[in-house]
Amino acid sequence: MSIIAQHGDTFIILACLFGFFMAWGVGANDVANAMGTSVGSKAITIKQAIIIAVVFEFLGAWLAGGEVTQTIRKGIIDPAMLESDPQLLVYGMLASLLAAATWLLIASMKGWPVSTTHSIVGAIVGFALAGLGMEAIGWAKVGQIAASWVVSPLLAGTIAFTLFKSVQHLIFEARDPFAAAKRYVPFYILLVGFAVAMVTLTKGLKHVGLDLGFGVSLLVSILFGVGVMVLGMQMEKRVKAGSRQADHFGFTGVERVFGVLMLFTACAMAFAHGSNDVANAVGPLAAVISVVYSDGVIDATALVPWWVLVLGGGGIVVGLVTYGHKVIATVGTGITELTPSRGFAATLAAAVTVVLASGTGLPISTTHTLVGAVLGVGLARGMAALNLRVIGTIAMSWLITLPAGAALSISFFFMFKGMFG
Repeated sequence: MSIIAQHGDTFIILACLFGFFMAWGVGANDVANAMGTSVGSKAITIKQAIIIAVVFEFLGAWLAGGEVTQTIRKGIIDPAMLESDPQLLVYGMLASLLAAATWLLIASMKGWPVSTTHSIVGAIVGFALAGLGMEAIGWAKVGQIAASWVVSPLLAGTIAFTLFKSVQHLIFEARDPFAAAKRYVPFYILLVGFAVAMVTLTKGLKHVGLDLGFGVSLLVSILFGVGVMVLGMQMEKRVKAGSRQADHFGFTGVERVFGVLMLFTACAMAFAHGSNDVANAVGPLAAVISVVYSDGVIDATALVPWWVLVLGGGGIVVGLVTYGHKVIATVGTGITELTPSRGFAATLAAAVTVVLASGTGLPISTTHTLVGAVLGVGLARGMAALNLRVIGTIAMSWLITLPAGAALSISFFFMFKGMFG
């Protein structure tokens, strides 16, 4: 107990620094998943992507980031094992943040889109194995998280495949694709607005003191969706039909209508990503603050202070602005050729999957979700549309992430133990 009383301020300063570094890594590597499809399909420029992400990642992290944060912090380790040695939790969470952030820095330099969720979960499991032993880890929870890494790309891929097929059937196969696009795209915009508003209201706003009932949330979400749809329809009016292009889909005007839609899905994806992945940076940070403030009492239900979510959101933004362009290029153009209509199907599918996961408190990997969604769109056009070499490299970087996070975390854990213990 005296170690925490003696070094409490140092622990909090280190946790804030490492938490910010980790959030920087999330921004530099993972935000590419939110923005890669929009930039790759040329619906928006890199500059516009960064502005959208800065606003919506931050809002997602601050308004809807509280639910997932609980899962990353609790559940993986049994708190009862640490009651006699609370300082071990502090060393472990500091080591986990530093380890995951270091791996994200390496991956971002290489342009690999790796999973920040993998990185932090691997790091926490690594420290728990080294410091506490096998029995301290909630293997059922870890198994549930691991299962979500398979389920999320499958779910996102299926939704993306279905969405893109519906777009092909309703719009591109219509007698007048441009008129069909103007008719059906507002409904897709409504869906984007509704999905994001629904999860934010039902799950996200509890920690800012606003807890609406399900019925009220449903009504507000429908109204929000309609509002976004009206805005989209106003923007759509400016799009004029283009001439027939070499692209077998027909009209440039149709893709330009989808370009308007991509603007909305880019905002939705950035918001969904911020709400889900801020937990990777602020979960361990919140655990350290909770232990230090309570003089070593490990409380499984400690609330995340509002400024911690702001720190996480700020770190994500800085990471994106300084280093995000590298991974955006890999995701946006590497896997399959994207047009605004294909990018829309992938982004909306990924956003819906992430938003569902964020609402249920399951920390899925945005990377896996988005790559799964892009693969789903590619498959809807046939295997030849996919770049299998790039997919292979991405899969390899995914496999290395867990052991890399764990190994780095173990070494940092013993370093902190030696310094303070």
